[in-house]
Amino acid sequence: MATCPPYPTHVHRHTHWWQRTWVRYGALITLLALSGLVILALVREQTGTQGFLVGLGLAVLPVPLLVAAFRWLDRVDPGPWRNLLFCFAWGACAAALIAIVANSFATRWIATATADPAGADTWGATVIAPVVEESAKAAAVLLVFLFRRRDFTGIVDGVVVAGVTATGFAFTENILYLGTAFGTDQLTGDSGIASVTAATFFVRVVMSPFAHPLFTVLTGIGFGIAALSAGRHRLRRALLPLAGLLLAMGMHALWNGSAAFGEYGFFAVYAAFMVPSFGLLTWLVIWTRQRELGTVRAELPAYVAAGWLTPAEPYALGSMRARRVARQYARKHAGKEGARAVARYEACATSVAFLRQRGRRGRAGADFTVRERQLLDALWHLRGVARPALDYAARATAPPAPVPRPLPPWAYGYGYGAQGAYGHATAHPPYGPNPPHHPQASHAPYPQAPHAPYPQYAPHAPYPQYAPPSPQHAPYTPPGPYRP
Repeated sequence: MATCPPYPTHVHRHTHWWQRTWVRYGALITLLALSGLVILALVREQTGTQGFLVGLGLAVLPVPLLVAAFRWLDRVDPGPWRNLLFCFAWGACAAALIAIVANSFATRWIATATADPAGADTWGATVIAPVVEESAKAAAVLLVFLFRRRDFTGIVDGVVVAGVTATGFAFTENILYLGTAFGTDQLTGDSGIASVTAATFFVRVVMSPFAHPLFTVLTGIGFGIAALSAGRHRLRRALLPLAGLLLAMGMHALWNGSAAFGEYGFFAVYAAFMVPSFGLLTWLVIWTRQRELGTVRAELPAYVAAGWLTPAEPYALGSMRARRVARQYARKHAGKEGARAVARYEACATSVAFLRQRGRRGRAGADFTVRERQLLDALWHLRGVARPALDYAARATAPPAPVPRPLPPWAYGYGYGAQGAYGHATAHPPYGPNPPHHPQASHAPYPQAPHAPYPQYAPHAPYPQYAPPSPQHAPYTPPGPYRP
């Protein structure tokens, strides 16, 4: 996700009061706050105050782990926290409220129309709930896709946005289920491992905390692929998110209906379907992240040739380990501000690489040059602190050169070698460096080591020292026009 800087506003147009940014933000915050208050009242009414507090305490446990996991996936080009806060709040408040109201209304209507309450519950769990809940969660992904388009550039962005939204939804739903289970235990007097609360906690928090994120991630992947599609493929861009949403609904329906497959249906679906799907999607996201790092390494050398970056930076910025080492080095020598400056430098450089890739594919937009200049200006402003840290990281994480090994004894002639023909040590090969028995042997006694990718940043070079940022600004010389 791109993080810096925002779009320029060169054209000043008269806008109505409802089109102003603070009005939109205020309306969105008010909507989410009202939804949160309503959902809080509904959950407390169904679980009671004590059940609500118990459910809240247990449901919050997997939230930091899931959010941290999605944030880790987004470390290559991290997006702004405000997007993640909006997604979590939408899932926990707005989507949960829509799901509770719509599911209850639909289930009651089916029970009244069919006079079969048991059948209505089955239909509500396997048909109504997947459609309503996945649609409500997909609304957050759609809003970010439409109104934060610069922060939504690929599959990883879709996975992160969808996963955080589903994490918020699962948080509220777990409060409801765990609070209800605690109320049941209060009535029956059960406690400990044999209680309904312990069983619900084990199934929803221990075994399947990734269930809701897994469903909604399919929708996010659909939006991510649509973001990668060129502008001329409008039909594909419209159908891919819809296909992802349908897959999410189908997987959700299979998960909710697993109890209908017999006594061990839940465990069968969990082992044969959910765990492999989770592993496959995890591999896909990590593979996509590695491709993003490859994009950084492939696109940034153009800016090295133009003088905006140093030769070591594409290698350092294309390695998560080198990035981490650079931030640690900056924190050690320049404090927290230095580490934050390096993090901003890494984010802007990654955004430049992705922008240039989109430009070569014809998807950068008409303001490509303006956005590129803004990002390069940000890099030039931060170079005084970031470059020494990245140079050090490039040296510290460079692969070691291979250790030269001597040629085998037969390379010097039959019967001769390090110990000679009769076991006595010899200072030199009997026939010189190129024995007649082996005319293709190397003229050097040891093979030559390959050159390092950045010879000027050898590990034995002295560590760089920080210097204050130079006020002099470099002339803008972009690395050549892109070809749409």
